[in-house]
Amino acid sequence: MENETPEPEVTEETTEQQTPIEAETATSEEAAAESMTTSSGVPELTLGSGLATESEEDDVVKPEPVIRGKLDKHGVAMGTGRRKTAVARVRIKSGSGNLTINGVSLNDYLKVERDRQMVEAPLKATDTHGKVDVWVRVSGGGTTGQTGAIVLGIARALEAYNSQLHEALSAGRFLTRDSRMVERKKFGYKKARKSFQFSKR
Repeated sequence: MENETPEPEVTEETTEQQTPIEAETATSEEAAAESMTTSSGVPELTLGSGLATESEEDDVVKPEPVIRGKLDKHGVAMGTGRRKTAVARVRIKSGSGNLTINGVSLNDYLKVERDRQMVEAPLKATDTHGKVDVWVRVSGGGTTGQTGAIVLGIARALEAYNSQLHEALSAGRFLTRDSRMVERKKFGYKKARKSFQFSKR
């Protein structure tokens, strides 16, 4: 028939050009398959490049810690601590280790041994106990709230006094503000959640 279109002739040049490309893709697929399978024939799951190299670890820059205390021109470090409704204002300077709270010694102000140990804990953790004088003015709250406020205030003042003490204070969790507060009383309840006694009749 005259209307039939002639089939394109396949030359040897075109087949020769396609053959090396197909061979390269086949070899790359085989290599990938071999690397993805283990000795037992099960495909191995890979999640990224693995552990970071030494150069990548060197490139990581740690952010500088936020110092919440202040240091005045006389070398006295100041820090404020809060816990529940108690607020403690602390001043620290180099000295012989005196610790006064509202003008009274630590043993006279805090009668419970646990509270006295908590107040001295940040000083002992940073190896500054007996080397600095601590002056505290605290108000509000009760004994437990005031103790927590004093601990946070001393930790912040120590951090301002010497910024290299941040690691030890942070490891001991002395710089963490305890945000727990007393839940407010609701209308129609005896306390925050306690109800009045129910009377059926």
